[in-house]
Amino acid sequence: MKKSNVVRLPTASSFDPLSEALRTGARRMLAAALLTEADDYCRFYEDRRDDEGRRLVTRNGFSPSRELQTGLGPIEVAKPKIRFRGDAEASNRPEVAFSSQLLPPYLKRTKSIEELIPWLYLRGISTGDFPQALQALLGEDAKGLSATNIVRLKQAWSDEYEGWDKRSLADNEYVYIWVDGIYFNIRLEGERQCILVIMGVNADGVKELIAVRDGVRESELSWKELLLSLRDRGMQAPKLAVGDGALGFWKALDGIFPMTKRQRCWVHKTKNILNKLPKSLHKQAKAALAEIYTAATEEQAQKAVQRFYQTYGAKYHRAVDCLKGSIEELLAFYAFPAEHWSSLRTTNPIESSFATVRLRTKRTKGSGSASACLSMVFRLLQCAQKRWHRLRSYHLLVEVKEGVEFKDGLRKVA
Repeated sequence: MKKSNVVRLPTASSFDPLSEALRTGARRMLAAALLTEADDYCRFYEDRRDDEGRRLVTRNGFSPSRELQTGLGPIEVAKPKIRFRGDAEASNRPEVAFSSQLLPPYLKRTKSIEELIPWLYLRGISTGDFPQALQALLGEDAKGLSATNIVRLKQAWSDEYEGWDKRSLADNEYVYIWVDGIYFNIRLEGERQCILVIMGVNADGVKELIAVRDGVRESELSWKELLLSLRDRGMQAPKLAVGDGALGFWKALDGIFPMTKRQRCWVHKTKNILNKLPKSLHKQAKAALAEIYTAATEEQAQKAVQRFYQTYGAKYHRAVDCLKGSIEELLAFYAFPAEHWSSLRTTNPIESSFATVRLRTKRTKGSGSASACLSMVFRLLQCAQKRWHRLRSYHLLVEVKEGVEFKDGLRKVA
């Protein structure tokens, strides 16, 4: 018999007071949210009355309860019913019938389970162990996720990725892009896989996942191949690219989108500089670096740079050289709207999404194959994308796209 690599956790069959309390709380929260949703619908039509002056739209009990699979285990829910008084053909009847957005018809499980499958795969769980792992996490009542169904689901995600990776980008114009790479251990191939990711924001402020591709150690060739693919599919040069110090990307960018300005990530640069200083100076040096990138103007930032050189140059020239080597790219954000600076100084918009993937793959055996790993990362990032917010003050993106010049975060006065 095949040895399982799944550690059994307490299940629904073994009473766990904490889990039961969480499930009870989740059930109450969902019930309250469903009631609020129904009440909001009724309130919208509260001025609609029948011939006797009674409200035309009212709540009328609940539909039969059904079980919803969640990350906390099965939760029983019942959707409120809406009653319509009067003739079905009445002119004052609501134009839109009530349909719960929280609990759509036929929903059997929460989308957290859709994220759970790629997570388990990237944690090194093999397909045959999925049903057992899911039962350990969700309880003995987890159904409909057999090994066969999971294989089909994984293949569907792989097919979805293949189509997405070849889509046209002719109608997508990105103002800013953020780039990064993440490494995975490939269990079946005995090597580390680097996945290159590009995220962008369009003129409407909507953040989108642009590309997820295999790479070779974030090399120039890998980045060049990816950027050429984007250009050939219609992507136009963004105004600014934000990334860490990986030279491969910047060299490739020069050849494909030479007009795109560069912004180096301050978080990565700060870590690189602190690594060249004794720990006793980290707090002081970190504050000195923060004075640079939080300065109100580029001139003030340059003065803070000089203070850093004077303070640390005599004894710690390597730390100073690390800053000197990329100061132009580190201060590029001053030529863009001040409202966007917090998003442009670092790769945080993409790092925050990667954090979920990184945490879920740290200290693991690694995923089974390179292609499967790629489709699983794609799936997790697709799930994360649904929670991305519009860029702050996104209305200014139109001006950036149209070439309006900014100095120290403000529009230049003619």
